[in-house]
Amino acid sequence: MKILVLGAGLVGGPMAMDLARDGEFEVTSADISAEALLKLRGFPGIQTIKADLGDLPELVALANGFDLVVSAVPGHMGYRTLETLIECRKNVVDIAFFPEDMFGLDEKARAMGVTVICDMGVAPGMSNVLLGYGASMLDHLEKGIIYVGGLPVVRTWPYEYKAVFSPIDVIEEYTRPARYIDGGRLVVREALSDPELIDFPGIGTLEAFNSDGLRTLATTLKGDYMIEKTLRYKGHIEKMAVLRDTGFFSKEPLNINGTLISPLEFTSRLLFPKWKLEPGEEDLTVMQVITEGIKDGVRQRYTWNLYDRYDSASGIHSMARTTGYAATMAARLIAGGLYQEKGVSAPEFLGRNPVFVNYLLEGLRRRGVVYRENREMMG
Repeated sequence: MKILVLGAGLVGGPMAMDLARDGEFEVTSADISAEALLKLRGFPGIQTIKADLGDLPELVALANGFDLVVSAVPGHMGYRTLETLIECRKNVVDIAFFPEDMFGLDEKARAMGVTVICDMGVAPGMSNVLLGYGASMLDHLEKGIIYVGGLPVVRTWPYEYKAVFSPIDVIEEYTRPARYIDGGRLVVREALSDPELIDFPGIGTLEAFNSDGLRTLATTLKGDYMIEKTLRYKGHIEKMAVLRDTGFFSKEPLNINGTLISPLEFTSRLLFPKWKLEPGEEDLTVMQVITEGIKDGVRQRYTWNLYDRYDSASGIHSMARTTGYAATMAARLIAGGLYQEKGVSAPEFLGRNPVFVNYLLEGLRRRGVVYRENREMMG
């Protein structure tokens, strides 16, 4: 089977390497950056192609020679890229995390007879899978809570934050209104709102804030209370709120001495060098997924904890591993014929079937990404 990976950055590169590692697939990595592709050229089993993935005719010509596509393009390109791939009749695993409704492409994907899994990273992604799995084991879901964050091990002033993703995509967490479910109804709150301080063993105290990470879970699952909160080191919320409320994250161009400048693009140019994880710079990923509810009249709680760190042996960052390997395991589900549902699937759809959940968890465990499960009877 021939697999095309769109994007060769800090996440796309490790995905291509993982898919090529066992020799089970013919893997090609495509990116507009020659520098990003150069890092993959010495890796066995990976072909590289320099391509402008934003050029849709070029994307069509590129995709036609492949059986399955894994998309790791920036979020602002994600929806139209996915739509184009569906029109090319390609099965797709997507981690672009675009803001548009993925189910807007469901009818087209069904008509084309293709299987698409969107949002298949760590969060959204495995967070959805596990919340969906926990809900499937309950008669009634009372609480579904996700806490998640990717952080540098060494805290560097002023932001104490680093990212493997495009800074514009990260900024979405600070600007897009946060949706959650309370009392079974949809609630919309400002991003960065409702801060909590939570202690995590081995890390210390982190602050959690509302973000729009619930995504499809807000409509695909029924529960009394469901929410996702992003984790950062203490003090990060205030810094981001100052930048946001001053207008640094605005997309509306400003006229400065006759030149139109987007504050968001300008801010991203400034933040990216400070937020970029450098080779060898250690990071960590922490996530807790909690489902609580009633089964056969008894209240039960299922909790999954992830604490993952930079892998010094491979030199691959934790956020790249936890995000990318979830996607490559989902790609293997499709490639192996295990998951054949036509149309667009959210990750929680996989969580309905324990076979798929165990397949993902075991594959991740073999790659050093371990989710620890705890089940409690609460009386």
